[in-house]
Amino acid sequence: MYIRWHGYSCFEFADDRNRVVFDPHDGKSIGVFAPTASARIVLCTHNSFDRNAFRVIKGNHKDVVCEFGVNVVNGFEFEGLPTFGDEKGGTLRGPNAIYTFRMDGISFAFCGCLGAMPADWVIDRLKGVDVIFVPVGERYTLCMEKVNEFLRRVGAKVVVPTDFRIGGITLPLSSIDDFMEGKDPADFIHVGNEIDLIADDITDFTGYWIFDR
Repeated sequence: MYIRWHGYSCFEFADDRNRVVFDPHDGKSIGVFAPTASARIVLCTHNSFDRNAFRVIKGNHKDVVCEFGVNVVNGFEFEGLPTFGDEKGGTLRGPNAIYTFRMDGISFAFCGCLGAMPADWVIDRLKGVDVIFVPVGERYTLCMEKVNEFLRRVGAKVVVPTDFRIGGITLPLSSIDDFMEGKDPADFIHVGNEIDLIADDITDFTGYWIFDR
């Protein structure tokens, strides 16, 4: 399978059956290039301008906004776990879906705009996931202390930080160095803009993948 980062929280996943884009932005609204991707399915974790720019993704795609429960779209099965975009039960910024799915025998969790610690039962559902994508920019998302607590509780094999500050971005985000602070630098691997992945690639790996654009 294939994973490509399109900046901020936008990622593209593809296997021989489906191509799925998560949390598309339009580029200009946040100061970076727009995604250049086509898809059959576009999933939005949180209904905000920086994650729901469906129009920029090419193709005849089915669009899903913050959908909870088990769903099947164009043969792609995923589950939306209910969380919030703020620490006041969603009263400030609304709900957020953590999407879980499998591709090529690998389990994924995509946290999107996670703004509060999930309920215990949600964390239990996430425990042992192979790869988790989690926001670390601290703008309307978990503060760094809670990010680290959340990741400790989930215990994913591979952590992919999202939403961090990059050149040109106009959002006031924390940097990847802020996330790396206090962690072993040897646990971080810079994978570039895209990666081809098979299940064997993570059999003996535990650590962090940093995507660059």
